[in-house]
Amino acid sequence: MGNDGFGNITMQQLEVLIHLVEAGSFTHAAQRMGLTQPTLTKHVRNLEDAAGTRVAARKNTGICLTPEGRILYDLARRILRLRQDAQEKIKNLRDSESGSIFLGASTIPATYILPRLLGSMKKSCPDIRIHVQTGDSEETIQTVLADQAEMGIVGKGSPDRRLKVEPLWEDRLLIAVPAGHPWAKRTGVPVAELAKVPFVLRERGSGTRSSLEDCLARQGAPSLASFSIACEMGSSEAVKEAILAGLGVSILSIHAISRELAQGLLAAVPLEDCRLERRFCLIYKKQFRLMKHHRRFLSVIKNFGI
Repeated sequence: MGNDGFGNITMQQLEVLIHLVEAGSFTHAAQRMGLTQPTLTKHVRNLEDAAGTRVAARKNTGICLTPEGRILYDLARRILRLRQDAQEKIKNLRDSESGSIFLGASTIPATYILPRLLGSMKKSCPDIRIHVQTGDSEETIQTVLADQAEMGIVGKGSPDRRLKVEPLWEDRLLIAVPAGHPWAKRTGVPVAELAKVPFVLRERGSGTRSSLEDCLARQGAPSLASFSIACEMGSSEAVKEAILAGLGVSILSIHAISRELAQGLLAAVPLEDCRLERRFCLIYKKQFRLMKHHRRFLSVIKNFGI
């Protein structure tokens, strides 16, 4: 008996076989399934063609399965039970508030906000497990687009139409200088003056750098190309260390320097020409299907005060 056609056997054909056996006749099986008898008979014939053998025969006492038909019937019942089990497990998963979330996050939220948020969440949502992958804002956006993370939290929005972007928490960017710096007690520093001193720059792709570049462009101020760049760093922590080491000043999130401000290590000065404010944003692909534990997570982060 050839079996090359087995890949053509459909779920509906297996369902027809089960109903045929349980109903005991083609007529009653067709009524149960809401099919015409010729249609049901055609499904049986197609099943037999795919299997390469007869599966059922009419007798005075009703339907009689062939030995091959009995094998198919037993397997069909197992397959349909597995399908039902899968359906129930998926439904339970959707209805459950427990589960894992794979989250991408840019440097500032990953380092200074998420640890406190996740610590708070552990008390109210102990069954939700968060796996965080850190990168700059652009890297996080690409991680979400490539399905390497379900969601992302970034320091800038994205014009990509594949993404849903939801604003989260406010942030303010300030000039960070050592506590003993001549600017430490000033109420503001203009861009023209900032551009003349050694400046520690964040890497391309950083939301902090993008916010500064956008603000300079809106104000018609000198671009970063005219700044006296002392060095370029890949994280806010590295920028802070460079400032403390005397390499220069920089623009940093208030969240990144709050501890150093409280300890008297750094001072924060507003940039006069540009009010550097932004919102951290939550991103995820528009077709991403939110389950109950995702929706619970969204509710927590939207109501989290920073």
